[in-house]
Amino acid sequence: MTASPRSVEALKIAAQAAEDKQGTNLFAVDTAERMGLIDGFLVVSAHNERLVNAIVDAVEDDLREKMDMKPTRREGRSGRRWVLLDFEDIVIHVQHEEDRAFYALDRLWSDAPRIPLGLESEAPALEEVDQEKDQQMIREDEL
Repeated sequence: MTASPRSVEALKIAAQAAEDKQGTNLFAVDTAERMGLIDGFLVVSAHNERLVNAIVDAVEDDLREKMDMKPTRREGRSGRRWVLLDFEDIVIHVQHEEDRAFYALDRLWSDAPRIPLGLESEAPALEEVDQEKDQQMIREDEL
């Protein structure tokens, strides 16, 4: 099972809206087979908190106008560093660059099928995740 064509289209619309508002390092993942709850998600970086909000607003506006989709849940808006928009079939993560680097969703989902966005700001795919190196970094952080 893969993401539905409607979900893929919604992710691409959201990605374009994010890029238009200076969102960077975008990547979309097909999670339909692995999670079953959602078809996919999009992760977007923003340089500052104001851009996080601007990107969130643009994504919501474009998905409402073009796909008649409204988020059923919105988390993190008050903190303005990581906002999660839940549209039931897709989820959009808009993260401040520092939070994006710290939580590393790219690495967590590096082995999931990517959804090509065809955008200039699309993040390159990670070649291979070195899980042993990641575990070593985690152990060092605990010391």
